Amino acid sequence: MNYEELIQAMTPDMHQSLQRAVELGKWPDGRKLTVEQRDICMRAVIAYDYENKPADERVGFIDRTKKDGSQHGKDPLQADTIKILTDDKN
Repeated sequence: MNYEELIQAMTPDMHQSLQRAVELGKWPDGRKLTVEQRDICMRAVIAYDYENKPADERVGFIDRTKKDGSQHGKDPLQADTIKILTDDKN
């Protein structure tokens, strides 16, 4: 079974268990997650969310909507225009 098949086979209970392990830094039996295990579990949780949940329910979602429907600040994923200033005193 490859990684993509593993994510497809993951149940909501498995997802919740992995997410909890990442949050607490330990397995349900109390053993501490290694850095590698935490990384793998976090990637699996993110991949599962991406495949199975709407954007506003995914891990890491930040709601930037004000009560009036407008957005707080700018969208961090939108490209920024930069202006390069030069010194013309040559």
